[in-house]
Amino acid sequence: MQRAERALDDARERQLAVEVVPRPPARSLEEAAAGLGIESRLLVKTLVVRRAEDDYLFVLLPGDRQISWPKLRAVVGVNRLSMPDAQRAFAATGYERGTITPLGSSAAWPVFVDERISGRIALGSGEHDLALFVDAAQLCAAYSAVVADLSE
Repeated sequence: MQRAERALDDARERQLAVEVVPRPPARSLEEAAAGLGIESRLLVKTLVVRRAEDDYLFVLLPGDRQISWPKLRAVVGVNRLSMPDAQRAFAATGYERGTITPLGSSAAWPVFVDERISGRIALGSGEHDLALFVDAAQLCAAYSAVVADLSE
């Protein structure tokens, strides 16, 4: 639970209420959402996106949506973005894919949130067997997130 502790410490510093919930093993996002007792859209995916060499950002999307690269490029104001490989994503955040969260990341990258995310949502915790439940509006405020239409 060492990585989850980083996330929880960051949440406390930001005065963000977080509920830690055990997450049963799952082979898909839909299965993970069902194991948490929530709809897929409420299990938020945190993607690490590369903007430039050693410059990343977090993109939070509802579990039932995909990133829209043209929309994201327009919001970020760049012509090119890419997904780093698993090793670079780990180096940029300190978290493995499938557990990534902006909370407690090893670097404070900017946070971009799809406008469809609202209410009580579940995020990665830094650990494969735990999820963090937070209020989406409070999370956005805690990170001064850019909220926009980012998905399809």
